[in-house]
Amino acid sequence: MAGADSRDRTGGGPLLQRLGPPVAVFAVTRVLVLLCVFRLIVLPGVDPASDVTVLYHSWFEVMRGGSFPLHDVTWQYPPAAALPMLAPALLPFLDYTSAFIWLACAADVVGFGLLLRAGRDGAQGSRGMAGAWVWVLGAAMIGPTVYARYDLQVTVVAMAALLAAARHPRVSGALAGFGAMLKVWPVLLLVGTPPGRAGRRMWAAAGIAVAAIALFFTTIMPGGFAFLTFQSDRGTEVESLGSLVFHLARRFGHWHGGKVLLNYGSVEFLGPYVSVVSHLALALTAIAFGWLLLWRLKARTHTPATMCDAAFTAILLFTTTSRVISPQYMIWLVGLAAVCMTLRASVQAFPAVLVLVATAVTGAEFPVLFHDVVTSSSMGVAVLTLRNGLLVAASLIACRNLWRASVSRAPHIPDAPQAEPVPPLRRRPSAEAPHR
Repeated sequence: MAGADSRDRTGGGPLLQRLGPPVAVFAVTRVLVLLCVFRLIVLPGVDPASDVTVLYHSWFEVMRGGSFPLHDVTWQYPPAAALPMLAPALLPFLDYTSAFIWLACAADVVGFGLLLRAGRDGAQGSRGMAGAWVWVLGAAMIGPTVYARYDLQVTVVAMAALLAAARHPRVSGALAGFGAMLKVWPVLLLVGTPPGRAGRRMWAAAGIAVAAIALFFTTIMPGGFAFLTFQSDRGTEVESLGSLVFHLARRFGHWHGGKVLLNYGSVEFLGPYVSVVSHLALALTAIAFGWLLLWRLKARTHTPATMCDAAFTAILLFTTTSRVISPQYMIWLVGLAAVCMTLRASVQAFPAVLVLVATAVTGAEFPVLFHDVVTSSSMGVAVLTLRNGLLVAASLIACRNLWRASVSRAPHIPDAPQAEPVPPLRRRPSAEAPHR
């Protein structure tokens, strides 16, 4: 019986043999990421940790005094974002940047552990270690940026929310609400909530979490929602889908009077026609939202993977159509793709592979080739076109797969049991029957 106890529930090989390879690759890749982010291995291009060293640290100093950065337009986050910014104070023996990086690494370990646990839970119809492998490889492909932005912590919260949905709907909803107060986008996790009581519990728990967090920060720190006014004058970020218009125009000398500047915390195009492209991006986002609403109204089939598949599709759509596609946005997609891949019922395997390829391209684009992107060189435009093209393809295929799985496919209705045929009655001869 000892041999049987050492096997996982899915009936595969010994548990240690299944966990060993992803754990080993995780350890090796994360050591390399740490060496890069601490600049012990120096990659060409910009310093990926500059946002932590400059922006996050400056916000930390302001918030430590009891207020949000009310007059800093680069602060564009909900109030709970103060928590990861202030968290380095828990490690006073380290400087701010080092403490932030190590806490991000700890969050990475937590996310990996959640996926390992989900991968060996055969009762949930898992794909084994596929989800863990997506996280191991995808997060490593992003490179040092993965530990130099707080998006990793937000993604781990979102992953935990989705993984808890089947057994603990209230916990799942509360985590989604908490994630939304960290960086807004996790509210889209709720687009595919199951029908009935479980879905209502998720929405109620999310609403309570959002209200409680908003009340807490409004009470103790003024300016928690000032970020809502810091978005109106944004341009088109140089890595977004819409930016390709200006990159190509610059290459062929057809865009005059425009420039590339650091604006609202990112490098953006500013000048003629930028507002037109930005409004088109917002229109595409509105169309994406309309499609999701239509899907929600039309969906007839709900599997254990539908909520994860819908969340992945929603984040893909809103990332691809955004005016800003910063490298750290790929962390969101990798995390949700990894959760989808823990479930055999998921229909998003191919879009998840496309996201992994797009993530690898992004890891090359930033920080290594970022100067080429900013200057619209041939290499920069080619890399950006490939990455954004992969995201567009992944978005369209994810929408098609989700629609086919939950709208086009009729729900399975078990056949009604059929009664046993009744044999014909036979008349038994009666002793009292009259003789002819």
